Amino acid sequence: MNRKTVAALAASISMSAFAAQAAEVELRLSHWVPATHPIQSLGIEPWAESIKQASNGRINITIFPAQQLGAAPDHYDMARDGIVDISYTNPGYQAGRFPIYSIAEIPFQATNAKEGAKALHEWYDPIAETEMSDVMFCLINPHDPGTIHSKTPINVPADVRGKNIRPAHATMARFVSQLGGASVQVPAPEAREAIAKGTADAMTFPWNSIYIFGIDSEVKYHLDMPFYLSAQMLLFNKDTYNGLAPEDKAVIDDHCTPEWSQKFSTGWADNEYSGRQKMIDSGEHTLYEPTAEEVQLWRDAAQPLLDSWKADVTKVGADPEKIYADFIAALERNNSRY
Repeated sequence: MNRKTVAALAASISMSAFAAQAAEVELRLSHWVPATHPIQSLGIEPWAESIKQASNGRINITIFPAQQLGAAPDHYDMARDGIVDISYTNPGYQAGRFPIYSIAEIPFQATNAKEGAKALHEWYDPIAETEMSDVMFCLINPHDPGTIHSKTPINVPADVRGKNIRPAHATMARFVSQLGGASVQVPAPEAREAIAKGTADAMTFPWNSIYIFGIDSEVKYHLDMPFYLSAQMLLFNKDTYNGLAPEDKAVIDDHCTPEWSQKFSTGWADNEYSGRQKMIDSGEHTLYEPTAEEVQLWRDAAQPLLDSWKADVTKVGADPEKIYADFIAALERNNSRY
């Protein structure tokens, strides 16, 4: 081995050793689903690794799953207050707090989570500066359209009357109430217990999460139609973001884009949709596909939610007609309008 080769090898070893040293910026990211959930393996982990690579190892993100650092409904405030640097937040867990964003939760708006994520990001990014001004908005992560899963058949809106239902978020809770049901409002990690103990008769969930959270033995009837989204977010503590060096801010900015919202959401969307076929193949579940007339019954039943949303947005001094038009335009632009 000649001197040049030895010198090159030594330089390579030196650079590798340097890269292995502790990162200059250590960030803590908290979420509330199990560490085995595809949100972590197919969304959060690849995103965090991409940031590490793009920053040449300067930024390291440590992930705390399963409500280790705080309860699911508290994650917005955890980011705001600096309890964590980055939080995975479901705005719908806090009724009425984010009235503009709640349009994303109304049934029959978006058909899918992939292009839908990009559309939601494009639409909400300028709005977040006011509605979520005490955090730094980064990404939107909806799940594949969810539906109703129940112990006994729920095929049309009238079947909800008298049932106790775990809703995905505040908007779905309002919908359940409008249909004569009662809401059992618990976050996703507590949904199985509510069903198993008989506190709830049914729930709104995406398909494969029924398996992920071990609820497949509790609910055997499923409304087979894309129904609603629950659109989570990644949010930064403002002081954390503002304290980054310019080159590190640039890396974060490059990972907080509409394109990254779509990329972040794709793996989970595919995983969730796979649960539907798994139920069919098992032979243990009954999927009911509504007729066109029954779908229209559901759509008509959901219309008051849109009317209520417009009233709520008006109360905070915003223009619901313009906001809704922009929302629909973003969905159409990204081929995700229902």
